[in-house]
This record gives sequence, structure tokens and C-alpha cells, in this order.
Amino acid sequence: MSVSETLHASRRWPRPRAVLTLLKPVTWFPPIWAYLCGVVASGVAPVTAPVAVLVGMVLAGPVVCGMSQAANDWCDRHVDAINEPDRPIPSGQIPGRWGLWIALFISALALGLGTVLGPWGFGATVFGVAAAWAYSAEPIRLKRSGIWGPGLVGLCYEGLPWFTGAAVLSAGAPPLTTVIVALLYAAGAHGIMTLNDFKALEGDRQTGVNSLPVTLGPERAARVACWVMALPQVAVIALLFAWDRPWHGLVVAGLLAAQGWAMRVLLTDPKGRAPWYNATGVSLYVSGMMVAAFALRNMEGL
Repeated sequence: MSVSETLHASRRWPRPRAVLTLLKPVTWFPPIWAYLCGVVASGVAPVTAPVAVLVGMVLAGPVVCGMSQAANDWCDRHVDAINEPDRPIPSGQIPGRWGLWIALFISALALGLGTVLGPWGFGATVFGVAAAWAYSAEPIRLKRSGIWGPGLVGLCYEGLPWFTGAAVLSAGAPPLTTVIVALLYAAGAHGIMTLNDFKALEGDRQTGVNSLPVTLGPERAARVACWVMALPQVAVIALLFAWDRPWHGLVVAGLLAAQGWAMRVLLTDPKGRAPWYNATGVSLYVSGMMVAAFALRNMEGL
């Protein structure tokens, strides 16, 4: 059955379980974790603002990230028919235009929830929602680029929620130290997103999505991803030592060394090992984020 035929299948309502699959709960963890890094870096005790912490976590994960997944699946339904035909939309479990309506509804929900977090939280929510659609939807569709697409996702998964958590808890702009570290980890996440593109290699190649695995090939793309992940962490380590946080710097250095071992394993079979690295190396990466956040806690801004 073609994609067009699938989309107009006899099913009228989406399966509830298919909707949850569409929102990809496994992807919610990185932005929630990054938001909590911002909360920690702010130096404000979370118990003093429990609503801001809870709403921010829900907004960063199930709402904005979930919405971005629904929007991406809707805009990628033809690509998914090649790469993952069992996905909810191409398989017909979410029929007709339900994928689009779900993404639009959650976009509106995100903007409404964003108002609870004040001007900084709302502004970040607007940016996140706009970025999600710019990444996936025509005519912008930044995911066609192996540079801009992963860069935007890395920014929205790690940098934006980190900044938002710090800004909401501080009720103002975070210090430059926090902004710098958040941006460095967001830059490193470009490599994580590149590895994530390996699973869509064939469909991307056929539909004109110029991801780095498509343009460089799996081996070279994996090497580029490793350097992109490692170099920002080296910069974070150097900054932590410069800011008189040597013990935190040593812990991040140890986590980076462990990632170096995982990267060597990855490079033995980039396409086959990419899912393994996303479970192993990325866990070490985000652990370093939280260590850096604790280092920033109560640090005087630049």
C-alpha cells in the first residue's frame, strides 16, 4: 500500500498507543535533563519554586519535544514509509491528517503552558515551537542540511532548555558563564544528532535530505560527529579549571575519557554501533552536563 493510500485508510481515529508512539517518550529525557541542569546552575533551591520546575520539565519533554516529534513524523511521512514503514503515520495507525492536528494542538498547548513560566519561559517556548516547525516543515525544512538541521536540534535539546531553566529560576537573564557552558554542550549535541541520522540513511538519500551520513558517508560522518562531541567538552573542562572548579573539571575529563573509549568502539562499525553509542556515550555526555551545572551553582557571573 502506498503512503497516500495508507493515509486515507478506513481507520477514522488514531490508536491511543500510536499517539504515544508518535510523541516518542524516549526523546523527552534530554531536554528535561537540560532544563534541570539550568535549574541547578541557577543556584536557586528547586523547593522554592516547585511549580516552575515541574511545569518546565513537562513543557521541555512531553509537550515541546513531543510536539516536535509529531511535527517531524507528519512532515517525514514519505521518508518514514521507506525507513520505518511501521511508524504510526505511514502504517495507518494514525490515519488521515490526525498527525498534523496532533502537532498543531500540542503547539498551542505549549504556548499556553509557556505563559506560566513568565516572559523568559514564554519567549523560550515560542522559539522552541518555531524551531520545531522550521526543522521539519516546508519550505524551510532545515533538516535537509547536515549542518543546520542537527545544529538547531542540538540547540533546542540541550542549550535552550538549560538557558530556560536558569532564567526561570533566576527570574532574569542567566550569567554569561551559564550561557557559555549551555552553548558549548548544545554545540556538542550536533554530533549526537548526526549519529541519530544513521537510522534514516536510506530514506534520506532517496528523498534529498543531505544529512552528514548521506553527504560524507557513515565512516567520515561518525568521525566528524566524534570530534564535534569532544571538542566542546574540552572547552568546558578548560573553563572549569579557569573558573577555579578543578574537581568538577576532572570529573568531566574522566567522563570524556570514557566517551573516547566508546567512540573507538563506534568507529569500528559506525552504522551498526550508532544505536549502542547513543545509549552509552550519550549517557556519559549528559552526565558531564550535570557536573558542569553543579560547578556553575553559586558562581559569580562574568
